[in-house]
Amino acid sequence: MAHEETVYDALANAHDDAGHWAFGTGFDDPLAGVDTTVPDGVTPADLGEYCLMLGDDALVLCQRLTQWATNAPELEEEVALANLALDLLGQARLLLARAGSVGALGRSREQATASIPDEDALAYFRDADEFRHVALVEAPNGDFAQTVVRLLVAAAWRLALFTRLRDSRDPVLAAIAAKGVAELTYARDHAARWLVRLGDGTAESQRRARAGVDAVWPLLAELFTATDVERRLTETGVAVDPGELRGEVRDVLTQVLERATLPVPAWPDDAPPRGRTGDHGPELAPLLAELQGLAREHPAATW
Repeated sequence: MAHEETVYDALANAHDDAGHWAFGTGFDDPLAGVDTTVPDGVTPADLGEYCLMLGDDALVLCQRLTQWATNAPELEEEVALANLALDLLGQARLLLARAGSVGALGRSREQATASIPDEDALAYFRDADEFRHVALVEAPNGDFAQTVVRLLVAAAWRLALFTRLRDSRDPVLAAIAAKGVAELTYARDHAARWLVRLGDGTAESQRRARAGVDAVWPLLAELFTATDVERRLTETGVAVDPGELRGEVRDVLTQVLERATLPVPAWPDDAPPRGRTGDHGPELAPLLAELQGLAREHPAATW
């Protein structure tokens, strides 16, 4: 961008054509040239459900992070959280588009949202019980320390998953994972630095960091339990058994907590992945109202 060009001019020049709600236009396609054929032996419905799981995790956590806009403790951190949210939004876009391309919308919904891109229809026109994200990303932000702990856990877990998904038999998932690894590495390290700063800081910052760990830790319980879909796709080389991630994630979290002079809680027992089946808490309804309200009111709008 030329120095004399304003940010607004640059945006206008880059996005001359109209775009839909979720992602606008002017973006390079990271999947250009990638084979989108469903791999042999893989059920499209399973692949679509798996992409919904991973896409919904990213979309809902993105929405939680954007709630810090104008509320972060310092301006630089507000920008950082916004950038982390945009990375997650990009992942959500690609994963939901993949889900839609293999039939996750269903015929009736395809007809009802025929003029809307698949990723937009899935993001904005599903009800709460149709979302497949884990409870970790749905939980309220709490204070900044709790948000930092949640971000650390989510990024460490998702990074371990995406690192392995780079070898997925589905070329689309492999490409999305390869792009996401660098983004998630930054998110994990950013959260880790903040937690060390808070935990090894003042008495008040340590108290809040401990409270954040206590609030987030029980939400790890469902992260490492595979659904039937994940088991089937793992057998075909497309997905990753989340149980394989447990040791790596535990090591990362233990290392950061010890560096932050915070106690390491007992590891929670595994629990059924309720969020993966659409069983969510009451906090999801207001989050979706915030996320979906404008698009539902103006479903054909472009910007």
